[in-house]
Amino acid sequence: MKMFIKLSVASVSGAVVYLIYTVNQTLRKGMGTLEETNKTLEEVRNAVHGLTHESKQLIHSANQLTADVKGKMENVDPLLETAQDVGEMIHNVTHSMKEASLNDSKNRLSTPTAPPQAESEGVQIKIK
Repeated sequence: MKMFIKLSVASVSGAVVYLIYTVNQTLRKGMGTLEETNKTLEEVRNAVHGLTHESKQLIHSANQLTADVKGKMENVDPLLETAQDVGEMIHNVTHSMKEASLNDSKNRLSTPTAPPQAESEGVQIKIK
């Protein structure tokens, strides 16, 4: 029976050693994975910081471009208004000329005009 107890203790000791070895290997692999995760997170942080800086520059450039476009539009607005005014004036002049032409044509048709009188000179017809 003593032999059985010694054998049992040796088996249990071996199982505990194997269990400790397996847990140790698992923990080492877990630590390796955590280290890789930490490296990846550090790279992601650096990339995000770089993108943040680039994004700020892009937003700043977009704001400058927007301000520039607004300024140019403000400069062009009076020119467009002037062009519209010129177009309206040309339309008004054309309309007035059409009305004057129509009125002149109506006046010519409504006032009787005498046919031009030919001066009467004696017309002689000679017969031979």
